[in-house]
Amino acid sequence: MPMDPSLVGRSYPPGSPYLVGREKIREFASAIGATDPIHHDPEAGRKAGYSDVVAPPTFPIVLSMASSGRVIDDPDLGMDYSRVVHGDQRFRYVRPVVAGDELVCSDVIEEIMSRGGHDFLTIRTEMTTLAGDPVVSVWMKLVVRGES
Repeated sequence: MPMDPSLVGRSYPPGSPYLVGREKIREFASAIGATDPIHHDPEAGRKAGYSDVVAPPTFPIVLSMASSGRVIDDPDLGMDYSRVVHGDQRFRYVRPVVAGDELVCSDVIEEIMSRGGHDFLTIRTEMTTLAGDPVVSVWMKLVVRGES
């Protein structure tokens, strides 16, 4: 069953705050092979002008994947997650994510379309500080493969 394009624009309120930990940044950096000292050593981060270690540019995927679950699980959407493949990912930064940030995520269904028997869903996640200051926007495109 195709997803309903009338859901484009549906927004989901901010979720619970996520405290970005130094060890989570280090673990993520190690997992993706990011060896720059600013991702591992607080002193290197401070020398580079930050308050602590700096997350690699793709780190927000950790938060956006958890947050976008609210969209994916929305029964109105009718998504068959067993047929989903990841189509695209992009980030637009206001500033880097740093250990000690407390971030909240809000999600919006930005696009739903069908092409070649497949459905495409684009979710935009806005990450802000608790005070509402923007940090990074994340776009994720999911492809729901057709049955044939």
